[in-house]
Amino acid sequence: MENDIHSAAVAGRALVFGGSGQIGTRLLTNLVAAGWQVTAVTRQARAPMPGVLWQRGDLSSTNLPCQGVDAVFSCGPLDHFARWYAASRIDAPRVVAVGSTSVDVKQDSSEPAERDVAQRLRQAERVLFESAAARNVAATVLRPTLVYGAASDKTLTAIAALAVRTGFFVLPANANGLRQPVHVQDLADAAMQVLGCPVTAGHAYALGGGEVLGYAEMVRRTLACLPSRPRLLRLPAPLFKLALRLAHAGGRLQGMNAAVLARMTEPLAFDIEPARRDFGYAPRAFVAEAAMFIAPPADAA
Repeated sequence: MENDIHSAAVAGRALVFGGSGQIGTRLLTNLVAAGWQVTAVTRQARAPMPGVLWQRGDLSSTNLPCQGVDAVFSCGPLDHFARWYAASRIDAPRVVAVGSTSVDVKQDSSEPAERDVAQRLRQAERVLFESAAARNVAATVLRPTLVYGAASDKTLTAIAALAVRTGFFVLPANANGLRQPVHVQDLADAAMQVLGCPVTAGHAYALGGGEVLGYAEMVRRTLACLPSRPRLLRLPAPLFKLALRLAHAGGRLQGMNAAVLARMTEPLAFDIEPARRDFGYAPRAFVAEAAMFIAPPADAA
């Protein structure tokens, strides 16, 4: 599969934003393996990477390459990238940007901040597609679901870290909403696959994993792969909410609000058939391994 992806993407010059993130790191490896000349924009100094030129800057920089770039990839915040792209003079026939299924999931959230996230994502997609169309550029947006695999995501890795510290993780008994966790490598591969598929221009694709499972089962598999084997505890919803209020009073678990709890019971699985049809997307099933959720020590990285 990897060789097919690399051979399908014609090598050229790539400009990458968000190359140090969990998806971007895998994408840089893909591009280099496929023979691309890669410039990756970074705000901080990075360790040398064969085949990658790290250029200091960000999405407000004016000294980024504008000529002779064959593809631009964005693996960072979509709203910032869309604004930069609309104002830039970048000359590239292909743009691939990573968004999020939060554009749909959070649009009716009970939390104003989450509704704002959805609105900003939708506006960013509109700006990006309109700007690209005005330049006759093929732009594609990839919308991942729940990302895992690099031990840096904010959901399963955070759950694993808390469970390792306490020896257990608690969920409400009704936390059985469907999930479709997607591995970072499958997302990086998808970014390469769309390059050779003109039909993907002007489209946004939901990218879930290759398996749909309940929230609690997803957490159970995550805990089961950890060396300390933390326990999964299920509490009746009212008791769980009481425990959560006590945690909030103590300044803990602030990110677990009413909207997050409600989503644990919701079926957040997406149709990935358009991605399968248009560019051969073939994500893996959710097989949890400890290295996906536990980062190596700093001196071993």
